[in-house]
Amino acid sequence: MTLEMLDWLAAQARVMPLREAVFVLEQGVPAAIERDAFDPVSRHAALSLADGQVVATGRLLPDGHIGRMAVAAAHRGAGLGGQVLAALMAEAARLGMAEVCLNAQTHACAFYRRHGFFVDGEVFMEAGLPHINMRRVLASA
Repeated sequence: MTLEMLDWLAAQARVMPLREAVFVLEQGVPAAIERDAFDPVSRHAALSLADGQVVATGRLLPDGHIGRMAVAAAHRGAGLGGQVLAALMAEAARLGMAEVCLNAQTHACAFYRRHGFFVDGEVFMEAGLPHINMRRVLASA
C-alpha cells in the first residue's frame, strides 16, 4: 500500500469514490454536502492499494481540523484509518500546528481516543449523525 499527502487537484478524482461510498451510500449523508469549500484548501491523505484504488482517506484543513476520515468497508479493522490519521497529524506538525481537532462520529470515539484524542464538548448532530468534538495536542508542540 502507498500513503500519499495530496492537494485537492491530485486527490479529488481518487478520494471521492471512497468518500461517496462511505458517507453518501453507507451513512446517508446528502451528496450535496459531501463536497465543500474546504476541500480545495485542505491536504488530503490517500492510502492506496497497488492498483491505485484508494481504500482509506482523510483531510486536514488549514485550521487544524481533521475530517472526512473514511475506510472502505472491506478494509476496516486492519489499521488503515490509524495510518491515515497518523499521516494527517504528521502533516499538521510539519505545518507548525500545535494541535488538531475533529468532529468524530460518536461510534468512532474509542478509535480516536486510542490515538491520543480527548473529548472537548457535547454531542451534536451533523449531517443527521451524532458527533462530538475531539482534540489532540501534537508532540511537536
